Parts: sequence; C-alpha cells; structure tokens
Amino acid sequence: MRAEIAEIYTGVVLDGPEMPKAGTRELGPPGGIFLVGFGVGGTAACGGGVKDFGNGTCEIKRMYVVPEARNAGRGRELLEALEDAARQLGYKRARLDTGPRQERSERMYRAAGYEPIGNFNSNPIASFFGEKSL
Repeated sequence: MRAEIAEIYTGVVLDGPEMPKAGTRELGPPGGIFLVGFGVGGTAACGGGVKDFGNGTCEIKRMYVVPEARNAGRGRELLEALEDAARQLGYKRARLDTGPRQERSERMYRAAGYEPIGNFNSNPIASFFGEKSL
C-alpha cells in the first residue's frame, strides 16, 4: 500500500508529520482494530483499520486491496467488515477519506452510504471526506 500511495501521490509519506496518524497505537486496542483478509493460498489480499475519533465516531484508515484481488468485491467486503468491527467497538458513526486519484474508492464509499462532509482530519492529499451512521 505504501509503495502504491507513493507512486500515485509523488512525495507523500504516509507517516509524515503532515499526515493523519494511523499506526499501531491508533489502529489497536482498546479503541481500534486492524483487519486482514486472506485470499487463495493464504496470502493477504486486503486490510484496513478502525481508529477512535472520539464522541462515538471512528475513522476507517489504511484500506487496501492488492491489485490481483481487485474488481471482485473485496473492497466492499473489507469496508463492511470494518463497519461491523466498528459497531462491535461501540461506534455510532464512521468517517473516512480518499484522494483525487482514487476515484474508484470514492465511488465505492459513496455507494456504501458515505455522505460528503468537510475536511475532518486535515489530510493534505484527500479530496473526499465522508461520514456514515452505523
């Protein structure tokens, strides 16, 4: 994922000081979780996390589907699994973002019910910010 983001958005460092935080501290217990989906042969096919954003709201972060597993509904399955995990953690709302060069991601988020909102996390490369009631 990091290599693909660096290629799509030249010079972007996901863990850079200007980027929203989404490391093991944010995507781990007690308020977060990171899920990995496996494909044929037991190799990782997708992954993503849930981060506490406060006030009953979480942020879905680091969603990624490996290229060979795309166009088979994996992204939607991962998003639904992350939303279910967020509900189990007690969240009432989920937020997420995506950049201008990830049009398919934005279409998927909108189709899943994410409504556009303002820039809630100061992500300098994102162009779509969405929220959904869980």
